[in-house]
Amino acid sequence: MSLSPERTVSELRELLELTGDENGAQRVAWTETWERARAWLREKVAPTGAEHEIDEAGNQWFTLRGESERALLIGGHMDSVPNGGWLDGCLDVLAGVEVLRRIAEAGTPPLTVRLVDWADEEGARFGRSLFGSSAAAGSMRDQDELRERRDAEGIALPDALAEHGVDLDRALEARRQLADAAAYLELHIEQGPVLESLDLPLGVVLGTFGVERHLVTWSGQAAHAGSTPMDQRRDALAGAAKLALEIRPIATEVGDGAVCTSGSVVCRPGIVTSVVETAEQLLDQRHLDAAKLAQLLELAREASERFAREEDVEVEWERIWSIQPIPFDDRLIELADEAAREVAGASQRLPSGPLHDAAEVARAGIPTVMLFVQSLRGLSHTKLEDTKEEHLGLSVQALDRLTTKALEAFA
Repeated sequence: MSLSPERTVSELRELLELTGDENGAQRVAWTETWERARAWLREKVAPTGAEHEIDEAGNQWFTLRGESERALLIGGHMDSVPNGGWLDGCLDVLAGVEVLRRIAEAGTPPLTVRLVDWADEEGARFGRSLFGSSAAAGSMRDQDELRERRDAEGIALPDALAEHGVDLDRALEARRQLADAAAYLELHIEQGPVLESLDLPLGVVLGTFGVERHLVTWSGQAAHAGSTPMDQRRDALAGAAKLALEIRPIATEVGDGAVCTSGSVVCRPGIVTSVVETAEQLLDQRHLDAAKLAQLLELAREASERFAREEDVEVEWERIWSIQPIPFDDRLIELADEAAREVAGASQRLPSGPLHDAAEVARAGIPTVMLFVQSLRGLSHTKLEDTKEEHLGLSVQALDRLTTKALEAFA
C-alpha cells in the first residue's frame, strides 16, 4: 500500500463531521464525543493488524511488531478544546495512521512501530494539560491536587476518569509503555504565524519553551470613584495595568523569541463607582533558554515592585505552574530537517511556544523531535484553524520520510 496523504485529509474531514458541529471540533477528553472519536480511530487502524491497548492513564496504543522489541513511537492526541479546529492534535494521529499503513504493507520493520493517541493533551475539561503523556513519562507529581479538581458541572476528575476506565491512583503505571522506546516523533500544526510569514510549508522544532506562570495579586484600597482625588488613590488596577504594558519591552530586552502575556485581570469590588481594591493578574512567560526565562521573571518582579511603590499598593507573587525548557534530540532534528527539505525543498528550525506531549516524552529521556506544518493566519484553538491541503499532504510525506530515517538510524 503506497502512502496516500489525500486519504489523511479525507479522514480529517470525516472526523470533523463525526465529532464537530457548526462551532468546530468538540472532542473534549473524558466525554462521549471523545470516546466516539477514539472508537472511530480503532476502526481505521484495525486493517493494519496493529495490536490495540489502552493503558492505565487512558492513552491508546497501536503496536506493529518489528524485528526488535525496541520501539519507534509516533504520537499525537485526538482530544480537542471546545469549539476547536479540525487539525490540532488529530492531524498527528491520522498522519501516523497513514505511515503505519505503509509500513504494515511493506513487511516487518526493523524496530517495533507504535502509534499513541495521548489522553487529554488539552486539559480542556479539568485544566490539567498533558495528562496521559505526563503519566507515561513519570513526571505527574500532582495526584493529590488532581483529586480535588472539578469541571464546570462540579464533577470530580477521578469520577470522570473512572467513567472511562481510568483509576487516577494507577495512572503512573503507564510508565511501562516507554520502557522499550528508542525514539519519539510527532507532527503538529504550528499554531503560530512564523512558517506562513516565511512562505514555508514545513519546519522542524528545536524544543518547547520553558514556562513560568504566576498569579500576581495587587492590593490597594477601595474608595468612592466620585469623591477620591486622583493623587490620593491606591488603585490596585493601576499596578496591574502598568505591568501588563511593561512585559512587552521586557520581552524585547530579553529577546531570542521571549514572550510574555498578561492573560487576565480580575478586579474587586468590580463596580464602576469604586477604585479597585484588589486586582488578580495572571502572567505567562516563555523562553527556550532557561537562563533567559529566569531573566524574564526577575525583570517582571522588579517592575512590579517599582509600580507598587509608585501607586502606593502592595504586590504578591504566587507561582501557579512552571516547566523548564525542553530541547529536542540533535540527531533527530537533523533527520527531520532532511525529511522536510526532501519533501518541500526547504525547512525552518524554530522553537515551540505551546507545550506538546512530545515535551513530556523528551523529559523522560527519550530522543524526541517534532515537525511543524504551516498554520494559515497562525490561528489555532478555533474553528478558523486551517492549513492548505497541499501542505497537509507534504506534512504526511515528511513524517513518513522521517519515520524511515529514524528506523534506519535507531535499528
